[in-house]
Amino acid sequence: MRIETCSFCSQPVYPSKGIQFVRNDARVFRFCRSKCHKNFKMKRNPRKLAWTKSFRKAHGKEMVVDGALALSARRNVPVRYNRENVATALKAMQRYSEVKARRERVFYKNRMAGNRERQLEMDKKLVEENQHLLPKEYRTAQEMAEEAEVGAMEVDEMEEDLEEDMEEELPTKMRNANLKQTRKMKMKVGGGFEEE
Repeated sequence: MRIETCSFCSQPVYPSKGIQFVRNDARVFRFCRSKCHKNFKMKRNPRKLAWTKSFRKAHGKEMVVDGALALSARRNVPVRYNRENVATALKAMQRYSEVKARRERVFYKNRMAGNRERQLEMDKKLVEENQHLLPKEYRTAQEMAEEAEVGAMEVDEMEEDLEEDMEEELPTKMRNANLKQTRKMKMKVGGGFEEE
């Protein structure tokens, strides 16, 4: 059973699956699915599409130089049947998959090494810039104190403005009379108010 690779995205194409396209110059292209076939017909470059293996290799997201990858290229060469060769090949294939998986894990770990620290720094910066949006229990004591001072200053300014407006509008005797005459209002059941 020969497993071909997709001419566009480099994924495996299993027997009886995918699409085969033969160009006028007799070159054969195999595609794993219609998505790859359509992109090929639109003359798109697979190195510019993030979901293809060629893009991932070109941008350092997958291993490019590794001895284990050379073995997979040699695997498709036909060899005369030999029982001992088959037994050693089966052992080697198992070992090969283990080694490849381990190397890919190490490669991924090295590639992602600084990401966590970078993300933490970005998160801290975001929180510092947007302290005013956080709920009160998550704010720092300094932030709460600053907010209280600003609020107190605003209230003082509003009171001063209100007093100035009242002094301008009403003479002192009338203002004192208005303060003494406070009316009590009662709310009606159907709506509205009445004096007590």
